[in-house]
Amino acid sequence: MDFNLTEEQLLMQKTAKEFAEKEIAPFIEEDEANHHFRMETLHKMAELGFFGCVIPEEYGGNDSGWLSCVLLSEQIAKVSASWGLPFNMQTIGPGLTILRWGTEEQKKKYLPDLVDCKKLGCFAITEPNSGSDVVSMKTTAREDGDHYVLNGNKMWISNAHIADVGIVFAHTDRSQKHKGMSAFIVDLKETEGVSSKAITAKLGLHCSPTGELYFDEARVPKENMLGKPGDGFKVCMTLLDNTRLSCASRALGVGAACLDLAMDYAAERTQFGKPLNTFQMVQADIAKMFVDHEAAKFLVYRAAWQKDQERWTRNSLEVSTAKFFAADAANHAADMALRIHGSYGFSKEYAIERFFRDAKSFQIVEGTHNIQQVIIANNLINR
Repeated sequence: MDFNLTEEQLLMQKTAKEFAEKEIAPFIEEDEANHHFRMETLHKMAELGFFGCVIPEEYGGNDSGWLSCVLLSEQIAKVSASWGLPFNMQTIGPGLTILRWGTEEQKKKYLPDLVDCKKLGCFAITEPNSGSDVVSMKTTAREDGDHYVLNGNKMWISNAHIADVGIVFAHTDRSQKHKGMSAFIVDLKETEGVSSKAITAKLGLHCSPTGELYFDEARVPKENMLGKPGDGFKVCMTLLDNTRLSCASRALGVGAACLDLAMDYAAERTQFGKPLNTFQMVQADIAKMFVDHEAAKFLVYRAAWQKDQERWTRNSLEVSTAKFFAADAANHAADMALRIHGSYGFSKEYAIERFFRDAKSFQIVEGTHNIQQVIIANNLINR
């Protein structure tokens, strides 16, 4: 692996950093307090090509690669973890899944609009009683002529109530268990029987829309199935292999932000007549944050580099390793940085309070911490 970034990648990294500081940072605290999602910010990100990294040019992307995408989302998340999520909702999740499993007609119909944000995307896996145990989902898809009829409820879905297009997973044959799951592209706002509701009472990521989706005899054309009947579990696992890496890159950004905040505060704050950064216990915390961040960065960058070498070769072990470690590193950094801030860290007047709350999401979304350990162990045991 070449650890040197190309000139193009360095430029993209710089562009994302400047964008986050100019377009997100000035409004983030107010928007977080009001749970406000700025559509204009999303469109500005699209105009800069942020969502085209993993999509070929023929479908509206720029095909600059996975590592470029990781660099972008890392820099955005360093200012706002909430604003790192659109990478998953547009092309890392729905877009890349359609590219991998879709027909040529599906690719041409949906990919350009997801890249340009003319249509907002989401993917719907989790249900009220189905999270890590994906196969236990209750949503069904019944064949009826030239349609499938969807019934069920999806919960904790990012973009649920604002999305135009969703990748929805359902059982077409429950008796076949994981082999009876199928995946569908659903035009959420155009399909009768689809409704949604926002979820606003959540710990963090307040600028990121989250909600529920309801399917009540929702008729989806057969041509909107992704892959074949029964391919849903494979589609779901390959989707998560991708969105997990995006999650890891956001954790990387949050970890870096916490390190910077801790160092700045420790340099400014004095106790016993000396700056905090002269005390060895504070220095130890800062050193630990830095070492964890550097290790996480190499794991995340390596997994992205591997994906760039061979687009459709799954690197589940490396992705889950990166996600597991980066999520822990971000949470430890947030915890240590908040402690360095003392009482001020407990105040909403300081950004560390927001990063502390947001960091918890990385140990839950795209497969919990326990699930990542199961994936890692199974990959090692079954080599």
